[in-house]
Amino acid sequence: MATPPAYTVVDGLVKDPPGLKMYGLYLEAVNDYINELYGEDVWRLIEARAEIPHLKFVKHQMYNDNLILRMAKAAGEVLGKNHDELMYAFGVYMVKRIGNYGYERILKVLGRNVRDFINELDNLHEYFRFSFPKVQPPSFCVEEECETSLTLHYRSTRKGFTQFVKGQLSQVGRQFYNTDIEVEILSKEETEKMTYVVYQMNFDNAAFKHRMPQLKAAPGYEKLPMKKGIIFDMFPFSMIFRRDMTMYRIGEGLKEVFSDLQGKKVDDEFILVRPMLEFNWDNIYTHLNNVFELMSKAVVESKQKVSLLRMDKEDESKEKNLHLKGQMKYVPQWDSLIFLGTPIIETVEDMIKMGVYVNDLNLHDSSRELILAGTQQSAELQLALDQERQKYGQLQEIIKKLDEEKKRGDSLLYAMIPKAVADRLRKGVTALETCQVFPDVTILFSDVVKFNEICIHITPMQVVDMLNEIYIVFDTLSEKHNVYKVETIRDAYMVVAGVPNKTTFHAHHICDMAVDMLSSIDHLKDPSTGDNIQIRVGIHSGMVVAGVVGLKMPRYCLFGDTVNTASRMESNGVGMQIHISQTTKDHLEHEPYIIEERGKIFVKGKGYMKTYWLKGKRNAAFKTSAELRNSSEQNDNSSRIESVHSPEPGVWKEGEDQLHSSASYESGEGSPGAGSDGFRELRKKVQGSRAMESVRPGNSGQPRTLPNTGTQQRPPRGPFKSISCALV
Repeated sequence: MATPPAYTVVDGLVKDPPGLKMYGLYLEAVNDYINELYGEDVWRLIEARAEIPHLKFVKHQMYNDNLILRMAKAAGEVLGKNHDELMYAFGVYMVKRIGNYGYERILKVLGRNVRDFINELDNLHEYFRFSFPKVQPPSFCVEEECETSLTLHYRSTRKGFTQFVKGQLSQVGRQFYNTDIEVEILSKEETEKMTYVVYQMNFDNAAFKHRMPQLKAAPGYEKLPMKKGIIFDMFPFSMIFRRDMTMYRIGEGLKEVFSDLQGKKVDDEFILVRPMLEFNWDNIYTHLNNVFELMSKAVVESKQKVSLLRMDKEDESKEKNLHLKGQMKYVPQWDSLIFLGTPIIETVEDMIKMGVYVNDLNLHDSSRELILAGTQQSAELQLALDQERQKYGQLQEIIKKLDEEKKRGDSLLYAMIPKAVADRLRKGVTALETCQVFPDVTILFSDVVKFNEICIHITPMQVVDMLNEIYIVFDTLSEKHNVYKVETIRDAYMVVAGVPNKTTFHAHHICDMAVDMLSSIDHLKDPSTGDNIQIRVGIHSGMVVAGVVGLKMPRYCLFGDTVNTASRMESNGVGMQIHISQTTKDHLEHEPYIIEERGKIFVKGKGYMKTYWLKGKRNAAFKTSAELRNSSEQNDNSSRIESVHSPEPGVWKEGEDQLHSSASYESGEGSPGAGSDGFRELRKKVQGSRAMESVRPGNSGQPRTLPNTGTQQRPPRGPFKSISCALV
């Protein structure tokens, strides 16, 4: 029941705590759990919400300790589940997946029954130390036990893993002993440095036996006299201390490392690393069934100056403390505790620096073999880890490039087909099934006045440059006003609002964009004459059918009479005017738009239609002449009347925001003047090295009106005049 280990990183190198980190096997298990139960798409959402920078977790790689908590929080937001519930599920799944990492066998032989397993839980991490040398485990202590339950005390330097451990404890009983364990949290305390939780585990603890006091002497039993010196020869790193914690006898190996220990207090010279308890007599006496780990406060220095050719500069400067691991036993004849320990030494270099030799180690255990054989095995393991990290780095780079290519492909796809529709096609929906009826949308068509005549007098490359400048402006406006660009053919530009995302304010978005289109191209010039480029804009609202058409180069197209009528509004319009139909005008009722009636005109295929000019949009401070006169009569203030300049509808003054558009009705955004001032940066990009023309020729700051050609007839259209969509 390990919680994630720890380490810190300095200049890209793995260091010891205080900074807490965890090994990748825990994060990998959480990743597998979410993918297995909810699918990869849900994992991607959680990954993005948790801001996880890693594309793949590696078992022996170390990661930020808070990652698993962030993943649980993000998963709770995405899945709508409680944080504690998810952490419990993560702990359960971790035990289920433990067999995939090769640790199931050691868990099966850890104890004959649940009681023995729990009692040995604190010793489990000694096995993991060989695979995960930087592990900083929690502490588990069993204090109270009966035939139906036991009390487990959990201490850890981490926060937030209470439910994770609870899930692990429950799953151990089911998976290894076919026993249901009900785990309750009796108490929980959290400080800045420690989390202390008391669990009560309720289960059939039939293996429990009341400890009976042993007989002092059995029949035929003879006491074997033994000198203290023999014990300390067998255990050279052992010590004996009294109730006041004073060490009055230490082993020979310990004397070689620290010659002045005898007579000092053990808690003054050593730190109790495990179990995580206050270092005093009572705590030790009540936890004699635990493995104890001590660390010297003083740094060990070798008495011999040995040059190590292969030692890194960092290793030479790294301070070493003596770590001892062993068992505490109470000796009633001496009323003392004896610590039977052995040093924890990772490498031969550590032995040399500390002045510890192989013959100082115990003969009766595997300490010598582990040091000698472990040196070669650790070198092989390090080589394998380095190769794994190298492959991991290469894999990360490949996955990163793959993601970049995927984003490019998605951008290209979304340029042809709306994202919502493209995602449906990816899931296997047929193109025909994407077709949808939209009962109320607004469509805008625009083209360049005298485009065919312009093309005759300029080169094809100039045509491309001119259209590119115009479309850059229009594309930016389409994003600003939440409209969808359907397509462009030659000089014809077509956008729609209300498709594929339905909105009540489709006519408002399109009309706002139309106003901005006129005001934002006043800096663009006709390459053939040097005059300002003029466009015609036509708008109509109605019903359409939209869907994906074709297999090769599929496009998202609109069909219906609304498309035809919107195209006719454009073709029957005049330069620098916005021509709208009656249905569009109805959508703008009671809104601050300036609309003039054009009258009835003959429209090919439609007959006579009553249409209108959209002259602009006024802000809250704008008043027409009639409104201003009424206000003046009520106030009866003639001097104020003379000082007020009230522009006529469709008139504005340079620098004043009489006409503007709003970016979004749903969001309530948009400020006066956004239709002209918002394009300064855009104009710089379009013009390149040309100076931005902020004032039109002949403009001296006097009021000016939107261009109006009256009854000017549109120029004859050539045989190649395009339409923007298939018409039905």
